[in-house]
Amino acid sequence: MVKKICCIGAGYVGGPTMAVMALKCPEIEVSVVDISEPRINAWNSDKLPIYEPGLDDVVKQCRGKNLFFSTDVEKHVFESDIVFVSVNTPTKTQGLGAGKAADLTYWESAARMIADVSKSSKIVVEKSTVPVRTAEAIEKILTHNSKGIEFQILSNPEFLAEGTAVKDLYNPDRVLIGGRENAAGEKAVQALRDVYAHWVPVERIICTNLWSAELSKLAANAFLAQRISSVNAMSALCEATGADITQVAHAVGTDTRIGPKFLNASVGFGGSCFQKDILNLIYICECNGLPEAANYWKQVIKVNDYQKTRFANRVVSSMFNTVSGKKVAILGFAFKKDTGDTRETPAIDVCNRLVADKAKLSIYDPQVLEEQIRKDLSMARFDWDHPVSLQQIKAEGMLEQVSVVSDAYEATKDAHGICVLTEWDEFKSLDFKRIFESMRKPAFVFDGRNVVDAVKLREIGFIVYSIGKPLDSWLKNMPSVA
Repeated sequence: MVKKICCIGAGYVGGPTMAVMALKCPEIEVSVVDISEPRINAWNSDKLPIYEPGLDDVVKQCRGKNLFFSTDVEKHVFESDIVFVSVNTPTKTQGLGAGKAADLTYWESAARMIADVSKSSKIVVEKSTVPVRTAEAIEKILTHNSKGIEFQILSNPEFLAEGTAVKDLYNPDRVLIGGRENAAGEKAVQALRDVYAHWVPVERIICTNLWSAELSKLAANAFLAQRISSVNAMSALCEATGADITQVAHAVGTDTRIGPKFLNASVGFGGSCFQKDILNLIYICECNGLPEAANYWKQVIKVNDYQKTRFANRVVSSMFNTVSGKKVAILGFAFKKDTGDTRETPAIDVCNRLVADKAKLSIYDPQVLEEQIRKDLSMARFDWDHPVSLQQIKAEGMLEQVSVVSDAYEATKDAHGICVLTEWDEFKSLDFKRIFESMRKPAFVFDGRNVVDAVKLREIGFIVYSIGKPLDSWLKNMPSVA
């Protein structure tokens, strides 16, 4: 009978997952631990460290009853029956596999600490996204340092979508649990299955071997990212031929074999997992002598980079091939709506390209703080997932061209152009007549999320570019950006 659960890592996965688990399992004490004191203090405050619709209510219902946030990592690991590990597995920035392989430094440290402090048998659960066969390596570390204590390793990857994480946790498509195919492994799988069965129908709890569970997470993200890159590649062809990507995607999505989800053309995908997991998948394919498979997945990343570059080039070429000294409003910085997460957001690449062309950016996002935006624009690639002490910060000079403001109307005042980079609902209902009157002319809108009504905006007087849509006559006469 599981009485105490501990999760190492109080981030986007660990915090919400454990909060919902505590809510649904009131008889189990759930502790979320992290060495970051500011992060734990935030979880214990009225302003949580992450924004997710519905999360505040869940935490408030359970915190102090059977949900606890603490920096006393060793104490809670020692007391727990099940230990979830939800630490960062960033892409390596140097050494073997740099730029592709996952860095398992934090995972290994957690495993060694678990072995050191444990005095009773434990189930250790991989919650972080990890390379295939990581469990085997962790198992070896725990076994060789076990002092006779039995550890069972399970893989229980998360499939949360940011912005709907609480909803996904309440009603998941599936819960995946991978374990060793022996008596002890099956017993551990059953123990975790019983926890989830408090609220998840048992037919949605899928049990596999360890390796299948680990690979399924990478595969799921790769498949989703591949759909986005597929529709984005098609969007470039639509612009060249006069087709409308929305109509094409609808026609394709009505095929029940394909379905409509993840077929919205955009400036590109972002988030903490898609690119990182595909790079990891590429590295695993290469290490296993599968270069053709690796090259297939590389194209998903290349198309995503192409889409961001194509968008930024379209902005510059449309505005007389120069944005030097021109104010450009950036509406939205998060990688998608209903989250404050900026990890790998396409806005970073678009903004950096415009700043490199000497544009003056005025950025507004309803959830992302100025400090985060400036940090993202000054950071080297892949460094966002590493500790502050290891992050390489670029020169401050270029950030003098960037201002962060508190509303869309301030951002667009006296601007030559607007880039919509996040599909926040509020951008659909802006008073674009008021915005047009406050802007320099000709006034441009570059819609990277296809959220504005291009017909109405053209009637007002805007020159509008929408991803994958027939080009405005003005844009047809501008230099090619392909």
